Amino acid sequence: MYTSELAKYSARADIGQTNRILVVEDEELIREMLVVALEGEGYEVIIASDGRTAIEYLKSCEDNSEEMSLDLVLLDLMLPQINGLDICRFLRHQGNSVPILMLSAKGSETDRVLGLEVGADDYLTKPFSMRELVARCRALLRRQRLSALPQVQVLKHKDITLNPQECRVTVRGEEANLSPKEFRLLELFMSYTRRVWSREQLLDQIWGPDFVGDSKTVDVHIRWLREKLEEDPSHPEYIVTVRGFGYRFG
Repeated sequence: MYTSELAKYSARADIGQTNRILVVEDEELIREMLVVALEGEGYEVIIASDGRTAIEYLKSCEDNSEEMSLDLVLLDLMLPQINGLDICRFLRHQGNSVPILMLSAKGSETDRVLGLEVGADDYLTKPFSMRELVARCRALLRRQRLSALPQVQVLKHKDITLNPQECRVTVRGEEANLSPKEFRLLELFMSYTRRVWSREQLLDQIWGPDFVGDSKTVDVHIRWLREKLEEDPSHPEYIVTVRGFGYRFG
């Protein structure tokens, strides 16, 4: 049904779960640039070149929710047949809470407010840099992921206990004095034990997409954290280096 106007791009699997993103954009050059940028981040990309094709795909997602679930929609405002605002209204009317990043050459305050009021989660004005777009996608996906997580009161792993409510960590029964960045690093690690995180992913999660600086700052904070957690920091038991990839916990 979608062979001429809708295509699926299978990206490389990122560490952890691969997110599926629907890109609705009628300009071929922009569409191809978006696919390349998102594939490079490890996302699975579906594309639609007009509004009607996008609506048909979204309707098919409702009938096959498990196989065709979406994690994010990049939605151009000015589309042939059905515009982005109407697609956004359709999704929200159906009770679909998938994050929507609206893309538009219209950058006035009125246009941005209208896009957000009909249900978009973020609004990016053309022309934009691919780096900014990817950062916004990460932020929206992270926000969606965190909102779906159960609220864990206390995290425990072997001799380490982390209490998010009290911002307190105990190691082998004694309280550890962690800086805010160290605490957030440990909380992230303990929330996803055994997952491998690259420096770039840790920078994005802890320092934010707007961080400007050396990625080696991650290594420095990991070293400080090991000194407060490990019995022998030179042979870590908790925060392990995965050569060529990054770090994992446990």
